[in-house]
Amino acid sequence: MSKEPEKKRLLVCAIYTRKSTSEGLEQEFTSLDNQRESAENYIKSQQHEGWTVCKELYDDGGFTGANIERPGLQRLLAHIKEGRVNCVVVYKVDRLSRSLLDFSQLLEFFDKNNVVFVSVTQQFNTNTSMGRLTLNILLSFAQFEREIISERTKDKMGAARRRGQWLGGRTPFGYNKDETTKKLTILSEEADIVKEIFELYLRGNSTREVANIINNTGIKTREYTAKSGKKFGKNPFTSNRISYILHNYTYLGKVEFDGKIYDGQQPSIIDEASFIKAQRRMGQYKTDRIQAENVEFTGLLTGILKCKACGTSMIHTYTMKKKKFKYRYYVCSGAQKQGNNQCPNRSIPGQLLEDAVVQRLKDYLANKAPVMPVCKTEIEALLSPVWDTLFPAEKRRIIKQIVKEVDCNADTQRLGITFYDAEVRQEFDSGITRSRFKRQWKKEEQLQTEPKLRRSLILAHQLRHLMNAGTITGIKHAARLLNYKETKILHTMNLLMLSPAIQAEIINATPEVLEAITEYKVRDLSFEIDWNKQAELWREAKRVTQ
Repeated sequence: MSKEPEKKRLLVCAIYTRKSTSEGLEQEFTSLDNQRESAENYIKSQQHEGWTVCKELYDDGGFTGANIERPGLQRLLAHIKEGRVNCVVVYKVDRLSRSLLDFSQLLEFFDKNNVVFVSVTQQFNTNTSMGRLTLNILLSFAQFEREIISERTKDKMGAARRRGQWLGGRTPFGYNKDETTKKLTILSEEADIVKEIFELYLRGNSTREVANIINNTGIKTREYTAKSGKKFGKNPFTSNRISYILHNYTYLGKVEFDGKIYDGQQPSIIDEASFIKAQRRMGQYKTDRIQAENVEFTGLLTGILKCKACGTSMIHTYTMKKKKFKYRYYVCSGAQKQGNNQCPNRSIPGQLLEDAVVQRLKDYLANKAPVMPVCKTEIEALLSPVWDTLFPAEKRRIIKQIVKEVDCNADTQRLGITFYDAEVRQEFDSGITRSRFKRQWKKEEQLQTEPKLRRSLILAHQLRHLMNAGTITGIKHAARLLNYKETKILHTMNLLMLSPAIQAEIINATPEVLEAITEYKVRDLSFEIDWNKQAELWREAKRVTQ
C-alpha cells in the first residue's frame, strides 16, 4: 500500500532589510534593493519546499542595528503575532540586529510563534538541524553575556552598599535626598515621627496600637509622584508599615546588604540602644505570631521534632484527597532531599505521632511533675481533662514549655523526649507498627477500656461534628456506616441533650462511678428539658449506685 506524500508546510516569507545610514537611499537601486533581490532569489530556490514571498515591504533605511526600535521591524513583529508571516529572511544576521541580547530575544520570539529564520549569505536556517544548532550556540553566548552583565551590576551595587551609599528608590520616611550629593539628609518633621514610633513601641504598645496612635494625630505616610505624574501614598499608617520602620537599619545610620550590616553615609535618627531593644521585642512577638498563625495546618510538634536516624528536622505537612479529606504527616527533611530510601522514618502520620507523644508525656509526668517546678502550670494543664478542649496554638505553647526536643526512630520504634528542666531525656516505646510505607499508632484497644457511657457520649459528639461537616448525612447514614440500628443512633444522639455540667461529669468521672450507672437511666435524663431537674435526677442516679 503506497503512502500518501507528506504535505509541505507553506511558508510565507517576509524579507527584512536594513541600512544604518540614509546615504544613497535616493538612488534608483539601493542597498536595500540588493538585500531584497538576494532574498527573493533564495526564496524562489525553495519553492519546491512550499516557500512564497510576502509582498509586504519591511525596510528600515537609516536605522541602527544596536536596538530594535525600528518601524519596519516593529511592523514585522506585529504581523508575526497576527499570524500573517511564518518565515523571516535577511541578507545577513547583522541586518536583523547587531546586539547579541536583542538578537537572542528576537530568535526566542520567532521560536515562540513557530517562525523560521533564514540568513541568505550565512546559510543560517532554523528550519534545519544545523541552523538550530547555530541558534543554540548563539543563545548560549547571549545567556553568558546576560549573566556577565548581571554579575557586574550586582558587584557594583554590592561595592556601593558596602561603602554605605544610598542607591536610590523611594526615599525612606524621615529622610530627604540631596539632589546634588545624592545622599540622604534628615527631614526633621518626619524624623520626629520616626522617633515617636520607636518610643511608643518600646513603651509596650503593639505595632497596631502604635499605628492607631499615630493615625489619631492625623499624620499620613509620605506622598510620592510616579514618572507618569500619578500620585500615591498619603495613607494612614498600618501595622506592616510600623514593622517596616522598626526593622529598617537606615534609621540607625547603617546599610543592610546580603545579610550583613555596614556603616551608612546617612545620619542616624534612632540611637543604637533603642534600635536593639526594638529588634529584640520584634523578634519575641514574631515567634508568638508564627505559633498563632495558620492554626489548622500547623503541627503540634512543629519546630521540636527531629529524625533520630539522620538528625534532621521533621516537617509538618498535609495532603488533600478529593479536595475534601486532609491527611497530616511529619516528613523527614533529610529523606526529602536525599530520597526516601536513605531514611527509615520517611513520613509518619501526624495525628498518630502527636497522640503517641502526648500519651507518653502524660504517663511520665503523672509521677515526675514535682521534679519539674519551672513548668508546673503547663504540666497540670497537660494532665487535666481539659487538655483535649484547648486550642491547637495553646497546646503547642504548653508542649514547647515542657519539651525541648522530640526525636523519632521508626526502626527501633522508640520516641525520645528531651525536657527543658535540666535537659532530662527519656526514651519510650512508641508502639509503632508498620503499615506499608507508614508507621501507625493504634488506640482501639485503649478506647475499649473506657466506660460504655463515656464512649457513647464521645460518639455522639463525633457524629454531630460529622453531620455538621456534611460527612454523614443523617441517622440512617450513620447507622449504615456503624452497622447499628437507627434507634441506637437516636439514643446516642440524645445524650447531647444533657446539661453541660452532666456531660462534664461523664467525661471526668472515674470508671467505677460510670460503670454503675445504666445507660437507659441517663437516656431518660435527656428527655428532661429543665437542666435543674436533670441535675436532681443525675444525683439520684448516682446515689442509687453508691
